[in-house]
Amino acid sequence: MPTRNHYRKTWLVTGGAGFIGSHLCERLLEAGHGVLCVDNYLTGSRDNIAHLLDHPHFEVMRHDVTFPLFVEVDGIYNLACPASPIHYQRDPVQTTKTSVHGAINMLGLAKRLNVPILQASTSEVYGDPEVHPQPEDYWGHVNPIGTRACYDEGKRCAETLFFDYHREHNLEIKVARIFNTYGPRMHPNDGRVVSNFIVQALKGEAITLYGDGEQSRSFCYVDDLVKGLIRLMNTTAETTGPINLGNPGEFTMRELASAVLKETGSSSALVEHPLPADDPRQRQPDIGEAASRLDWRPSVALSDGLVPTVGYFRDLVERGLA
Repeated sequence: MPTRNHYRKTWLVTGGAGFIGSHLCERLLEAGHGVLCVDNYLTGSRDNIAHLLDHPHFEVMRHDVTFPLFVEVDGIYNLACPASPIHYQRDPVQTTKTSVHGAINMLGLAKRLNVPILQASTSEVYGDPEVHPQPEDYWGHVNPIGTRACYDEGKRCAETLFFDYHREHNLEIKVARIFNTYGPRMHPNDGRVVSNFIVQALKGEAITLYGDGEQSRSFCYVDDLVKGLIRLMNTTAETTGPINLGNPGEFTMRELASAVLKETGSSSALVEHPLPADDPRQRQPDIGEAASRLDWRPSVALSDGLVPTVGYFRDLVERGLA
């Protein structure tokens, strides 16, 4: 896998106080780089980066990427956007603006500085897929006017903008399509299935299954995901993506609930609720491109990743923060 020479760079991470962003900031600092973390704290939290604030090469800026940003950096990871249905549907217009205006502003900054930029796209660009597992050349099956469209179509438009900037301005771009990711620092009330199940189990509440619980997802531990993002950024300019990053291990919601009950020691019951509109029935990444181009494969099994994740949420529940 061709890579650039490594030296201390300053990376801009938008959405850097979020779940994935905070882990990315941490890993970049561990690699000896500087990090400028930008977040408006709509869904991110200073608690996620509190342990980094005293690091000599870490800076934090409160900023909304829907407005232009003028800084000097060596590269940009654009992760800014609410990523859970509860959060992105709360203000759908702002969600679309974050994906589209945010992409335009960050691409403009990358063009001015002539630096590489990575877009954190999503498996949601595939919608409710008619192809399984999903390869990067699948164009998707998305409802453009549904309640999830603010996120799905916003991210699809962001990908369009990235490739247009690449073609028109020869800008070095990287596009990662991120599949379901879990781990410590997930927001306890973000409505995602892993955090939902764990918090409900730890509180002894009924675990909410939507539909019949037979819909499937693939769950990637955050450390694996961050390694993939960094490997994609460190490839030479010819590798633009889009590249799927996720764990191809597929689990039904009932299987996930069973794994959570086992790890938490909970006896919570399972309760079925109606399936939300446009909720995908299947989701599994084809990671052949990541394996061949990045030499990347996830290494953390769901059973292993749930251990620190449950530990994180157990602490939040015991402190009354979840």
